[in-house]
Amino acid sequence: MEIESQPNNTKRGPLSPEDLRAVQLIQVEMLAEVDRICRLNHINYAMIGGTMLGAIRHKGYIPWDDDADIGLLREEYEKFRKVCETDLDHDRFYFQDIRATHGYRWGYGKIRRKNTYFLREGQAHMPYESGVFIDIFPFDNVPDGKLAEKIHNLHCTVIRKILWSEVGKKTDENPMLRGVFSLLSLIPLGMVSNHLQRFAGRSNRKKYQRVRVLTFPARDNVSEGRREWYEKTIDYRFGDLNLLGAESADAYLKHKFGAYLTIPPESQRKSHPVSYYKLLD
Repeated sequence: MEIESQPNNTKRGPLSPEDLRAVQLIQVEMLAEVDRICRLNHINYAMIGGTMLGAIRHKGYIPWDDDADIGLLREEYEKFRKVCETDLDHDRFYFQDIRATHGYRWGYGKIRRKNTYFLREGQAHMPYESGVFIDIFPFDNVPDGKLAEKIHNLHCTVIRKILWSEVGKKTDENPMLRGVFSLLSLIPLGMVSNHLQRFAGRSNRKKYQRVRVLTFPARDNVSEGRREWYEKTIDYRFGDLNLLGAESADAYLKHKFGAYLTIPPESQRKSHPVSYYKLLD
């Protein structure tokens, strides 16, 4: 597959305030679609990260946030990726993950909006379409016991670095690390993907109290959080939508953000760097 060419009439990042809001509204379309097909197919999901924080603190988007995150336990994620083949509105959206998309190197999925372009810094060479997106994260079990957890997390880190290597070999500021990433990028992606699926399968043979996204950074002591936060969900208002989130929202948000109701100073309100973008006409 050829690397996606940059469409005409793209804008250079960062996003203007008006375009940031336009991105949020496109993502709202995708959040509504995820909610629709999950309820249709009895799939449990939860808003996570800044999306859940926005629902509680702002009743919608955090004003400066430029992404949206949905989390599902692994068994629910596998149902979701399957029903995307049949029930996703393919006139407007498409689903990507490491098994569905050539050259895709993230251990979680994305829903993207057709007829848009949203290129993160350092990823122009990646060989897949890059529309405006929301992230769809699978959560896998973390074993009990400090030693078992440390070994598990080290395994996660190695897989994540190998997947990142295709970007890191071009973007890391350290020349030595760029060399390491160049070597890691030679490992066939299919081999890494197959290993990741086997690792996820082993991680879920037994239910533990804690879960994490295998290919996303997590602190050793608490990992991503408790399984029950993604099992027991209720409706929350998110703008004009009703979306699912952890019933124990206070516990989840304290775990993730600490004093989550405190508005951070402007210097700490960060968005993700975007190189080029094109929104809906």
